[in-house]
Amino acid sequence: MKLRSGARIAVAGAGALGSAVALRLAQRGFRVTVFDPSPGDANASSVAAGMLAPVSEALFDPASRNHLDIMKRARDLWPDVARALGLGLERDGVRIEGSDAWRNEVASRLGALGEPAGVFIAEDWRIDARAGLLALRGAASEAGAVFRALAVRGFEAGVLELADGGQESFDTLILATGPGLRQGEIAPETRMLSPIKGQILRLAACDDDGAPVVRGEGVYLAPGAVLAVGATMEHGRDDLTPDLEATLGLRRAAATLRPDLDLESAKVEVGVRVTTPDGLPLVGWSRMPGVMLAVGARRNGWLFAPLVADMVAAYLTGDNLGPDAAAMDARRFEKPET
Repeated sequence: MKLRSGARIAVAGAGALGSAVALRLAQRGFRVTVFDPSPGDANASSVAAGMLAPVSEALFDPASRNHLDIMKRARDLWPDVARALGLGLERDGVRIEGSDAWRNEVASRLGALGEPAGVFIAEDWRIDARAGLLALRGAASEAGAVFRALAVRGFEAGVLELADGGQESFDTLILATGPGLRQGEIAPETRMLSPIKGQILRLAACDDDGAPVVRGEGVYLAPGAVLAVGATMEHGRDDLTPDLEATLGLRRAAATLRPDLDLESAKVEVGVRVTTPDGLPLVGWSRMPGVMLAVGARRNGWLFAPLVADMVAAYLTGDNLGPDAAAMDARRFEKPET
């Protein structure tokens, strides 16, 4: 379905994916309204280290192992995006630290991925996640998008139902939410999504700005004004309650790398992401008329945000979808009809 410039677009979700989609569509002349009950920084995109790290993801997350080429293409969109947003893009890379056995294991995995086997990954970058959200939303607002602190409850025949009981007309609804709509309430394809609870520790005292991210066994240390120590991946959990027991392994791993860290004073932040069975997001038209999906990026929401935004815009305008549309197709998990 091709829409004309000026069509009314509702976006459910104001995280990295939703905000990037809103910006791109507003720039293309669509009338965009973003709905999110907490459009500030209370979402999984803000509880993140802002990793744009395809090699590290393929290296340490089995679900991402087969998607290295796609993730690299997504990362390569970021220099132009960061420049346009006035956002710092940290290209200090990732340093592997740990025991000889651990580093040898990592070197073997890098070789299997076709990457140089060493203790430094220059290809992996990062941004400041919170600054990124502010920049995306600010640019989207300047382009004409409107952000509203309301949840979406339904969409049928062009009518959007809101949590306050209101109804409004839109040409298309784009789902870019976290776990709230994973049960297929609006789009049946979202039944394939499952939650992952992630906890990250932040320490106020850090003087390593400009240093690389450190990856150890079971932990990463992302420097900056505040040190980010992350992150747990608790599959099947969707609560936002800090869980000290679940972070014990993270704390031990961090203390092994940096015994001088004051981990007892660390602030715990919690976010819930959603994932597909293959680790790639759902992007494209749902079986439900007028509903498009841009959801399920696992822990790679920041990495995929510009690529997903471009793909959504291409769907709506009839442009070339690019080489990754089939891999991310929103309906790829449907059983073929017999």
